[in-house]
Amino acid sequence: MEKTAIVILNYNGEKHLRQFLPSVISHSADCRIIVADNCSTDNSMDYVIKNHPSVEIIKLSSNGGYSLGYNEALRQVEAQYYVLLNSDVEVTENWVTPIIDMMDSDPDIAAAQPKILSYHQKSEFEYAGAAGGFIDSLGYPFCRGRIFNTLEKDSGQYNDVKQVFWATGACLFVRSDIFHQMEGFDPDFFAHMEEIDLCWRINSAGHKVMYNGNSTVYHVGGGTLHKSNPRKTYLNFRNGLALIYKNYSTSELYIKMPLRILLDAIASVKFMLFDTFADGVAVMRAHIDFLKELKGNYKKRKAVQQKKIRQADTICRGSVVFEYFIKGKRKFKELKMCGNDQ
Repeated sequence: MEKTAIVILNYNGEKHLRQFLPSVISHSADCRIIVADNCSTDNSMDYVIKNHPSVEIIKLSSNGGYSLGYNEALRQVEAQYYVLLNSDVEVTENWVTPIIDMMDSDPDIAAAQPKILSYHQKSEFEYAGAAGGFIDSLGYPFCRGRIFNTLEKDSGQYNDVKQVFWATGACLFVRSDIFHQMEGFDPDFFAHMEEIDLCWRINSAGHKVMYNGNSTVYHVGGGTLHKSNPRKTYLNFRNGLALIYKNYSTSELYIKMPLRILLDAIASVKFMLFDTFADGVAVMRAHIDFLKELKGNYKKRKAVQQKKIRQADTICRGSVVFEYFIKGKRKFKELKMCGNDQ
């Protein structure tokens, strides 16, 4: 069995593969590199076959998005560690070793991520993951280095190694045995927040998720869906409801779900009045479809709750929505809601 397999899920990503795959190959010695193709209709696979014959190719049977695509691909990959890498990520020298060494040193670490900086603004953190992910008491995700749409400059403030709640799917290191024990990603998520759901289950199973600032990559972001795309808004809000419904205890859910629904309704109105009307409609559609899918999510909730051995202890107290929009706090270290050691 190989130790580390880097798996890039591709859909019509010829441009990104041409731009970034060479850096993955040159900076990932001793790693198996695989491109899993999600039924692309461009020439991306022809490009890989012609120009990078050392890269393995897995052709998936259908395009089930990020979640199902990786689930199907990783069932065909034998390695101790998987590195799930977006095609629009530029890696740097020695990006793999610090994280694999960290995971080797502590068998309780199930997943991890590097520092994620913006490819276009390399002194800034990137939206998808930044310096490690957290969620607040109502299930809203945020990061060290990124709260909602506010991005921090990288001044070395997160050049550390820290336990976090979730690691980004843009560059996710995960133990293969744990990934399969957790039954991978929820395929119904399609894309967005599936890694948070996986990491929540990992936490609840007694494992750790880590951030390691000794490794850095640069992420373009929005390669498939731009952050202003109503489809992305829809997936984030629908999956966000499924996320907390599946993972919170019953007593927590009775309190937190009504508050979450109220805040989502306010967000919908705000989108319609001050931003993009289509995004407001997307939030409403997300709630309607969540209700339509409640029966299936209930079955998944039962399975998740039965496997839980502890309450995830890295959920932040309080509301990041209140801290950001009402109190005006824009940086992670200003929040004081995720413990004193931030």
